[in-house]
Amino acid sequence: MTKIKLTKSRYVGSEHPPYIIAELGSNHNGDMNLAKKLIDSAKSAGADCVKFQSWSKETIFSRVKYNENYFLADDYRQRDDFTLEQIVEEFAISETQLLEMRDYSKKIGIDFTSTPFSRKEADFLVEELNVDFIKIASMDLNNYSFLEYLSRKGKPMVLSTGLSNLSEIDKAIRTIEETGNKELVILHCVAIYPPKDEEVNLRNINTLNKLYPYPIGFSDHSLGTSIPLASVACGSCIVEKHFTLDKEMFGWDHKVSANEDEMMTLTTESKRIFEAMGSSRIHQVENDDRIESFRRSIVAARKIKKGEVLKEDMLDCKRPGRGLPPDALKFVLGKTLMRDLDYDELLEISDF
Repeated sequence: MTKIKLTKSRYVGSEHPPYIIAELGSNHNGDMNLAKKLIDSAKSAGADCVKFQSWSKETIFSRVKYNENYFLADDYRQRDDFTLEQIVEEFAISETQLLEMRDYSKKIGIDFTSTPFSRKEADFLVEELNVDFIKIASMDLNNYSFLEYLSRKGKPMVLSTGLSNLSEIDKAIRTIEETGNKELVILHCVAIYPPKDEEVNLRNINTLNKLYPYPIGFSDHSLGTSIPLASVACGSCIVEKHFTLDKEMFGWDHKVSANEDEMMTLTTESKRIFEAMGSSRIHQVENDDRIESFRRSIVAARKIKKGEVLKEDMLDCKRPGRGLPPDALKFVLGKTLMRDLDYDELLEISDF
């Protein structure tokens, strides 16, 4: 399988442990002190990367949406504290702040990237921040001209497939490939916050693996860690999970996010699962001592006198496995014993 270079030192693919992205999104709530605490916490939990979302009031919603004052489950028309436009403006992160967060992430030793919502934001991520890869949100999978623009930036790309059918996914991948950019990871994703278990369809990871010559990962919006950990067993090379310090904090994604304890479970257990998946080739891993200790040998089921002809009821098979193996019974039966055997004594090839 093609490997994608995400950083100067890290690759992802079937031969490498899962690359864990702590999706900070807007969980900083526009507060850069909180953002730094999130980065610190993600690093402590063992995440490989923190990801922000690069959008502004102008690039995330149109004026129609602000006039409707309605977003998913949060009906801002029923509130008297702020409007949708006001909360978007408060939660946005500026270029200066993104630069500060990039530098802070670099300082403490965790990878950094962001999802651009416009060409201008993409330009800044690539030309000014020099991010290691570009993450593309599910909402932009069918924004083919934007995909082409991003792909021509020459950076590795991570593409979420939520909201999309297979033909749209296929067209998005072909759009990227036609620019000559083959450094791509595809993320199975369900853009419901949170989805029902039966809506997750982790077998899609295997389907995507069969269809495309690129590493496949999982962008998770479920509650807890069971489902993203299961995705690792399905072959996910990247697991992206929303991250927060407090699930009860005010904001959009905190309730579906992992806290530090959950992120630590995800990072440590995903690596264990990856190691446990091992090879698809069946081979013996136990050493000779272990094999000898557990397997059986042919033994005397009673005292047997020299000169007796061996019959099945005279023999048994017990541990350890350093004598004649059980499948030698067919050769032993009918043979004449050359010495006396005590009960439970192991037979030797020289005994008959």
